[in-house]
Amino acid sequence: MSKTPWQEFSKGIIKENPVLRLVLGTCATLALSTSASNAIGMGLATTFVLVGSNTVISLLRRVIPDKVRIPCYITLIAGFVTIVQMLIEAYSPSLKAALGIYLPLIVVNCIILGRAEMFANKNKVLPSVLDALGMGAGFTATLLVMGIIRELLGAGTVFGFPITAGFVSPIIIFLLPPGGFFVFGMMIALANKLAAEKGAEPAELGCQNCPLCGSCSMMAEKEKECAGK
Repeated sequence: MSKTPWQEFSKGIIKENPVLRLVLGTCATLALSTSASNAIGMGLATTFVLVGSNTVISLLRRVIPDKVRIPCYITLIAGFVTIVQMLIEAYSPSLKAALGIYLPLIVVNCIILGRAEMFANKNKVLPSVLDALGMGAGFTATLLVMGIIRELLGAGTVFGFPITAGFVSPIIIFLLPPGGFFVFGMMIALANKLAAEKGAEPAELGCQNCPLCGSCSMMAEKEKECAGK
Protein backbone atom coordinates (compact mmCIF):
# COMPACT_ATOMS: atom_id res chain seq x y z
CA MET A 1 0.00 0.00 0.00
CA SER A 2 1.45 3.38 -1.01
CA LYS A 3 2.18 5.94 1.69
CA THR A 4 0.48 9.30 2.03
CA PRO A 5 2.63 12.43 1.45
CA TRP A 6 2.78 13.01 5.22
CA GLN A 7 3.84 9.39 5.92
CA GLU A 8 6.52 9.67 3.20
CA PHE A 9 7.90 12.85 4.80
CA SER A 10 7.54 11.98 8.49
CA LYS A 11 9.20 8.54 8.36
CA GLY A 12 12.61 10.25 8.33
CA ILE A 13 11.99 12.07 11.62
CA ILE A 14 11.91 9.07 14.00
CA LYS A 15 10.87 5.73 12.45
CA GLU A 16 13.60 5.74 9.76
CA ASN A 17 15.78 8.56 11.08
CA PRO A 18 18.98 8.26 8.98
CA VAL A 19 21.33 8.84 11.94
CA LEU A 20 19.53 7.34 14.93
CA ARG A 21 17.68 4.43 13.26
CA LEU A 22 19.76 3.61 10.14
CA VAL A 23 23.07 4.66 11.80
CA LEU A 24 24.34 6.48 8.67
CA GLY A 25 26.41 9.68 8.44
CA THR A 26 27.92 9.19 11.89
CA CYS A 27 31.31 10.82 11.06
CA ALA A 28 29.76 14.20 10.22
CA THR A 29 27.28 13.85 13.09
CA LEU A 30 29.97 13.36 15.73
CA ALA A 31 32.41 15.89 14.26
CA LEU A 32 29.98 18.79 13.70
CA SER A 33 27.67 18.48 16.71
CA THR A 34 30.06 20.35 19.01
CA SER A 35 28.01 23.52 18.55
CA ALA A 36 24.41 24.27 17.60
CA SER A 37 25.31 26.70 14.79
CA ASN A 38 27.66 24.22 13.09
CA ALA A 39 25.04 21.48 13.45
CA ILE A 40 22.23 23.44 11.81
CA GLY A 41 24.57 24.68 9.04
CA MET A 42 25.64 21.13 8.17
CA GLY A 43 22.07 19.86 8.42
CA LEU A 44 20.70 22.46 6.00
CA ALA A 45 23.57 21.97 3.53
CA THR A 46 23.00 18.20 3.52
CA THR A 47 19.23 18.66 3.10
CA PHE A 48 19.82 20.90 0.06
CA VAL A 49 22.01 18.24 -1.57
CA LEU A 50 19.55 15.47 -0.63
CA VAL A 51 16.58 17.23 -2.22
CA GLY A 52 18.50 18.20 -5.36
CA SER A 53 20.07 14.78 -5.94
CA ASN A 54 16.88 12.82 -5.17
CA THR A 55 14.91 15.02 -7.59
CA VAL A 56 17.34 14.69 -10.51
CA ILE A 57 18.02 10.98 -9.97
CA SER A 58 14.28 10.28 -9.86
CA LEU A 59 13.79 12.22 -13.11
CA LEU A 60 16.64 10.33 -14.82
CA ARG A 61 16.04 6.88 -13.28
CA ARG A 62 14.78 5.41 -16.59
CA VAL A 63 17.70 6.69 -18.71
CA ILE A 64 20.69 6.02 -16.42
CA PRO A 65 22.18 2.59 -17.33
CA ASP A 66 22.10 0.22 -14.36
CA LYS A 67 25.80 -0.72 -14.64
CA VAL A 68 27.00 2.88 -14.26
CA ARG A 69 24.32 4.17 -11.91
CA ILE A 70 26.62 4.60 -8.86
CA PRO A 71 29.22 6.78 -10.73
CA CYS A 72 26.31 8.78 -12.20
CA TYR A 73 24.79 9.29 -8.75
CA ILE A 74 28.14 10.47 -7.32
CA THR A 75 28.65 12.88 -10.24
CA LEU A 76 25.19 14.40 -9.72
CA ILE A 77 25.67 14.62 -5.94
CA ALA A 78 29.08 16.29 -6.44
CA GLY A 79 27.42 18.93 -8.62
CA PHE A 80 24.95 19.86 -5.86
CA VAL A 81 27.72 19.83 -3.23
CA THR A 82 29.68 22.30 -5.38
CA ILE A 83 26.62 24.57 -5.57
CA VAL A 84 26.08 24.54 -1.80
CA GLN A 85 29.82 25.12 -1.21
CA MET A 86 29.79 28.20 -3.45
CA LEU A 87 26.62 29.55 -1.79
CA ILE A 88 28.03 29.14 1.73
CA GLU A 89 31.37 30.64 0.70
CA ALA A 90 29.56 33.66 -0.79
CA TYR A 91 27.12 34.34 2.04
CA SER A 92 28.74 32.83 5.17
CA PRO A 93 32.52 32.37 4.93
CA SER A 94 32.73 31.78 8.70
CA LEU A 95 30.34 28.81 8.43
CA LYS A 96 32.42 27.39 5.56
CA ALA A 97 35.52 27.65 7.73
CA ALA A 98 33.72 26.00 10.66
CA LEU A 99 32.43 23.08 8.57
CA GLY A 100 35.88 22.61 7.04
CA ILE A 101 36.61 19.38 5.17
CA TYR A 102 33.20 17.93 6.13
CA LEU A 103 31.44 20.26 3.67
CA PRO A 104 33.00 18.78 0.46
CA LEU A 105 32.79 15.32 2.06
CA ILE A 106 28.99 15.52 1.74
CA VAL A 107 29.69 13.93 -1.67
CA VAL A 108 30.39 10.60 0.04
CA ASN A 109 27.80 10.96 2.81
CA CYS A 110 26.10 7.56 3.15
CA ILE A 111 22.70 9.15 3.77
CA ILE A 112 22.64 10.85 0.35
CA LEU A 113 23.97 7.90 -1.66
CA GLY A 114 21.69 5.60 0.35
CA ARG A 115 18.52 7.52 -0.50
CA ALA A 116 19.57 7.73 -4.15
CA GLU A 117 20.13 3.97 -4.39
CA MET A 118 17.32 2.75 -2.15
CA PHE A 119 14.56 5.25 -2.95
CA ALA A 120 15.02 7.89 -5.68
CA ASN A 121 15.92 5.43 -8.47
CA LYS A 122 12.76 3.41 -7.76
CA ASN A 123 10.17 6.15 -7.20
CA LYS A 124 8.59 9.15 -8.88
CA VAL A 125 9.70 12.74 -8.29
CA LEU A 126 7.18 13.83 -5.63
CA PRO A 127 7.74 10.87 -3.26
CA SER A 128 11.51 11.27 -3.78
CA VAL A 129 11.38 14.96 -2.85
CA LEU A 130 9.26 14.21 0.25
CA ASP A 131 11.65 11.41 1.21
CA ALA A 132 14.64 13.77 0.89
CA LEU A 133 12.92 16.53 2.89
CA GLY A 134 11.99 14.07 5.67
CA MET A 135 15.46 12.51 5.84
CA GLY A 136 17.04 15.98 5.77
CA ALA A 137 14.73 17.17 8.55
CA GLY A 138 15.58 14.09 10.65
CA PHE A 139 19.32 14.57 10.07
CA THR A 140 19.16 18.31 10.84
CA ALA A 141 17.04 17.80 13.98
CA THR A 142 19.42 15.12 15.28
CA LEU A 143 22.50 17.30 14.71
CA LEU A 144 20.77 20.33 16.26
CA VAL A 145 19.69 18.49 19.43
CA MET A 146 23.15 16.94 19.83
CA GLY A 147 24.76 20.33 19.15
CA ILE A 148 22.63 22.09 21.79
CA ILE A 149 23.32 19.39 24.40
CA ARG A 150 27.09 19.23 23.76
CA GLU A 151 27.54 23.01 23.51
CA LEU A 152 25.46 23.64 26.65
CA LEU A 153 27.24 21.02 28.75
CA GLY A 154 30.70 21.45 27.22
CA ALA A 155 30.92 25.23 26.88
CA GLY A 156 27.94 26.58 28.83
CA THR A 157 26.54 28.35 25.75
CA VAL A 158 23.84 27.79 23.08
CA PHE A 159 24.38 29.38 19.66
CA GLY A 160 27.28 31.26 21.34
CA PHE A 161 25.11 32.90 24.02
CA PRO A 162 26.20 32.18 27.63
CA ILE A 163 23.61 30.14 29.55
CA THR A 164 25.29 28.57 32.58
CA ALA A 165 28.07 31.11 33.22
CA GLY A 166 28.56 31.84 36.93
CA PHE A 167 26.75 28.83 38.41
CA VAL A 168 27.77 25.69 36.48
CA SER A 169 31.27 24.96 35.20
CA PRO A 170 31.51 23.58 31.61
CA ILE A 171 32.27 19.86 31.29
CA ILE A 172 34.84 19.93 28.50
CA ILE A 173 34.57 16.21 27.73
CA PHE A 174 31.22 16.80 26.01
CA LEU A 175 33.08 18.74 23.28
CA LEU A 176 35.47 15.81 22.80
CA PRO A 177 34.83 12.49 21.00
CA PRO A 178 33.93 10.53 24.20
CA GLY A 179 31.24 13.07 25.05
CA GLY A 180 29.96 12.95 21.47
CA PHE A 181 29.67 9.15 21.54
CA PHE A 182 27.91 9.32 24.94
CA VAL A 183 25.26 11.79 23.72
CA PHE A 184 24.93 9.87 20.43
CA GLY A 185 24.34 6.60 22.31
CA MET A 186 21.72 8.17 24.57
CA MET A 187 19.86 9.57 21.57
CA ILE A 188 19.91 6.20 19.75
CA ALA A 189 18.46 4.56 22.88
CA LEU A 190 15.72 7.21 23.04
CA ALA A 191 14.90 6.84 19.32
CA ASN A 192 14.76 3.03 19.70
CA LYS A 193 12.34 3.39 22.61
CA LEU A 194 10.07 5.76 20.67
CA ALA A 195 10.19 3.51 17.59
CA ALA A 196 9.54 0.36 19.66
CA GLU A 197 6.33 1.93 20.98
CA LYS A 198 5.16 2.00 17.35
CA GLY A 199 6.18 -1.62 16.73
CA ALA A 200 9.47 -0.98 14.87
CA GLU A 201 12.63 -3.10 15.30
CA PRO A 202 15.59 -1.56 17.24
CA ALA A 203 18.44 0.03 15.24
CA GLU A 204 21.39 -2.31 14.60
CA LEU A 205 24.75 -1.93 12.86
CA GLY A 206 24.96 -4.24 9.86
CA CYS A 207 25.22 -4.68 6.10
CA GLN A 208 21.48 -4.17 5.67
CA ASN A 209 21.87 -0.45 6.39
CA CYS A 210 24.64 0.09 3.80
CA PRO A 211 23.59 2.18 0.76
CA LEU A 212 25.06 -0.47 -1.56
CA CYS A 213 23.39 -3.39 0.22
CA GLY A 214 21.28 -4.27 -2.83
CA SER A 215 24.30 -4.80 -5.07
CA CYS A 216 26.79 -6.10 -2.49
CA SER A 217 28.40 -9.49 -3.19
CA MET A 218 28.73 -10.21 0.56
CA MET A 219 24.96 -9.88 1.04
CA ALA A 220 24.31 -12.08 -2.01
CA GLU A 221 26.58 -14.82 -0.57
CA LYS A 222 24.89 -14.52 2.81
CA GLU A 223 21.44 -14.92 1.22
CA LYS A 224 22.68 -18.05 -0.62
CA GLU A 225 23.94 -19.49 2.68
CA CYS A 226 20.60 -18.81 4.35
CA ALA A 227 18.71 -20.38 1.41
CA GLY A 228 20.91 -23.51 1.57
CA LYS A 229 20.18 -24.19 5.25
